[in-house]
Amino acid sequence: QLQASGGGLVQAGGSLRLSCAASARTIRGYATGWFRQAPGKEREFVAACNRNSICTVYADSVKSRFTISRDNAKNTVYLQMNSLKPEDTAVYYCAADNSIIQSRLWNAVQYDYWGQGTLVTVSS
Repeated sequence: QLQASGGGLVQAGGSLRLSCAASARTIRGYATGWFRQAPGKEREFVAACNRNSICTVYADSVKSRFTISRDNAKNTVYLQMNSLKPEDTAVYYCAADNSIIQSRLWNAVQYDYWGQGTLVTVSS
């Protein structure tokens, strides 16, 4: 089970850090990703770490502003979001799976485990 937290209301240019805590299983050996869904839009990829905990895959829209990281000892994945824009407003979801290959980290349908989502609202 994945539990996302850390969302809230922030002004444009501000920062937030999201957390995703895994219970009942370790995230070691699992690929972990963040996705988001804005009102009226489809869920989109944000960032991901592969099964070796290497976190280098980002959507173009968040590169240089967002940073994904993970602490396997704490079974927690983080998403540090800086320089937030109104278009970053969305429900953010964390996801995990232990069989995704590197080239498919961006693909939501590859993930078997999902958190409940946390709302991020960026005001202009």
